[in-house]
Amino acid sequence: MYNPVCFIILSWVFALLVFPGVPARSGDSVLKDNITVRQGDSAVLKCNVDSKVTRVAWLNRTTILFAGSEKWSLDPRVILMENTAVTEYSIKIQNVDLHDEGPYVCSILTNKKPKSTRVHLIVQVPARITNISKDITVNEGSNVNLMCLAVGRPEANIIWKHHSPRGTHKFVTEGENLELTAITKEQSGSYECIASNDISSPDVRTVEVTVNYPPFISKARSTGIPVGQRGVLQCEASAVPQADFEWYKEDRRIFNGINGVKIESHGKQSMLIFFNVSEEDYGNYTCVAMNNMGITNASIILYGPNAIHDVNGAAALPHCSVCLVLTVNLLQLLKF
Repeated sequence: MYNPVCFIILSWVFALLVFPGVPARSGDSVLKDNITVRQGDSAVLKCNVDSKVTRVAWLNRTTILFAGSEKWSLDPRVILMENTAVTEYSIKIQNVDLHDEGPYVCSILTNKKPKSTRVHLIVQVPARITNISKDITVNEGSNVNLMCLAVGRPEANIIWKHHSPRGTHKFVTEGENLELTAITKEQSGSYECIASNDISSPDVRTVEVTVNYPPFISKARSTGIPVGQRGVLQCEASAVPQADFEWYKEDRRIFNGINGVKIESHGKQSMLIFFNVSEEDYGNYTCVAMNNMGITNASIILYGPNAIHDVNGAAALPHCSVCLVLTVNLLQLLKF
């Protein structure tokens, strides 16, 4: 024995294969346009029929999803729409995924003449970053290649933005690969990969790029302090990795806690502290900053209140009446 419903359905499938290009435009059903949905959303496939239709079914390619109200599909996401108009025979596919994309056919049997309504389901996928370079540390002058891969339908567009440690940010380039040739310390910071295709909010991931560079001293100012007062010489150096500091007077290294002097170093700043300045403390000091990338130094003068120093507080000369007389005479000679 055989199931008559099964025989009818198989007859429809055979008819669809033999007469694949016969859509029902009016009366029996309506031809639908492509349906576009976003991955994860639901798709409703509609088929309009009238009283002349005796049998209907929904097929995905050659797989029967529904025959009348009887469900043939084992996929729990596919359901028959209820509470619809008498002339509507529609199904819903929940949580649509990429494998759901393709042609769907509403097969209609009218007076033993098969017709069909064809619908093509298009699934759009939000842009998503699938692979990105790991955080990296390099030496100044090295070449750096960053990579960011993304998927999406339509195809994801990728742009790179640079966020510097100073808080500034700017567009760098477009595309999966970012090449930095002979990188400088100013190019350190966060590199943001932004993947988008206008289907949903952009997907954003970040790569941290650390650039090692030798120290350079940005602050080293000479200071005048009276005898008996507390005095501080300051030295500031930028470096990656962070610089270590040493202090010297002439050629003699100064150690913390000896002769009433204390050295305090925090981050990129080092201070040479005199708790009670004496005449012997006056003179030239050298701040040395070093890391595994290099070494640099700066000269700093501790002078007393009776010293002449330039506007930058750098050079110092003893103050005396003879010096003033010689200076005045020199200026008078230059006038002539």
